[in-house]
Amino acid sequence: MAATAVSAVNGLSRALGRGSGTVAGGRAGLLLDPSLLATLAGDRTVALVSGTNGKTTTTRLLVAAADGSPGTVVTNDTGANMPAGHVAALAEAPGAGLAVLEVDEGYLGRLVEETRPAVVVLLNLSRDQLDRIAEVRMLVDRWRGALAGLAPADRGPGTVVVANADDPMVVWAALPAPEVRWVGAGQVWHDDAVGCPACGGRIAFADDGAWACDRCGFARPDRDAWLDGDDLVLADGARHRIRLALPGRFNRANAAMVAVAATPLLAAAGRPAGPAAVLDRLSGVTEVAGRFATVTVGGRPVRMLLAKNPAGWTAIFDLLEETSAPGTAVVCSVNARTADGLDTSWLWDVPFERLAGRPVVATGDRRLDVGVRLRYAEVPHAVVADPRDALLHALAGPGAGDGVECLANYTAFDDLRRRR
Repeated sequence: MAATAVSAVNGLSRALGRGSGTVAGGRAGLLLDPSLLATLAGDRTVALVSGTNGKTTTTRLLVAAADGSPGTVVTNDTGANMPAGHVAALAEAPGAGLAVLEVDEGYLGRLVEETRPAVVVLLNLSRDQLDRIAEVRMLVDRWRGALAGLAPADRGPGTVVVANADDPMVVWAALPAPEVRWVGAGQVWHDDAVGCPACGGRIAFADDGAWACDRCGFARPDRDAWLDGDDLVLADGARHRIRLALPGRFNRANAAMVAVAATPLLAAAGRPAGPAAVLDRLSGVTEVAGRFATVTVGGRPVRMLLAKNPAGWTAIFDLLEETSAPGTAVVCSVNARTADGLDTSWLWDVPFERLAGRPVVATGDRRLDVGVRLRYAEVPHAVVADPRDALLHALAGPGAGDGVECLANYTAFDDLRRRR
């Protein structure tokens, strides 16, 4: 009855135009049966993907790696990554034997307990949505407690944790897990990981990504695989080229995590495949929920890029330097609605100084906050209230010869996708 209610309420939500029908039904189902998530997970082979940045893209890549026929793989590809969204996704595909679920960082423990996953992918941890998510160290401790309770493989079907060895917070969380595969995926943001979670000492980072505490033995573990340029390198010396349509080093890092995670996941699902075959399957992914896509506004190209916190903005600035001309115009659109997080103090941790030399337009609900931050960064800019007008303003100005780059957080991104 609860599962039927999920589909009925979501269908009604869509029919009335009150939403996308991915959350309301899940909430109704969980009210009728609080154990519905565990019931719907049932005998499925489940993979969970969590972290502050990259969850949606990595989840999409892991679905591509599964390479299943229609109806055999279920995922919450709408980004509804809390239990109501998980229930909604699972209820809509009762026959899918494999589930790949993006999980909000705060709910990972619950999902681990209720879905008994075959694989858990841990990407990174940094500050995000300061009004909703606890301080990073508190979140790390919650992850650590949840992963310490995983059953080892010698007691039946176990869980393989695939963790980013270059993030000290992820390593501390994953260390108690019975089976961990460490991937050197890189970490562009270190400011939330300078204090050792083991002893309170200081963690020092080397240029090659290695790190260690200056007081105790806590250090980067030996890696099972790592990203080297465009290659995934395995501990046995094997190298596999990552040919990815998605731009940027951080997406190659996501692909590296997927290549390692897919091996135990597909083995558990009875469809074994090695890293080379998995990476081949990822090459066809060209955009993820509109991210990295080039759209047309006023007859001109605009590349849509999502950035939602200091780590994400820093990674996107790396992408701009890697893939666009130095003087290309940039539009920065920032909102502070419920889905974004109401606290925008994080803007002061974003290195906007890196936009120097580019024409910049600030827009969105918090355009004035962005404008003040850009002024202190000594980046000349314009402020335009309407986001679409901001794009047209940038396209009509200098630096728009080959189009412009649009950087936006969650709701600002969705607003622009709908209005272009």
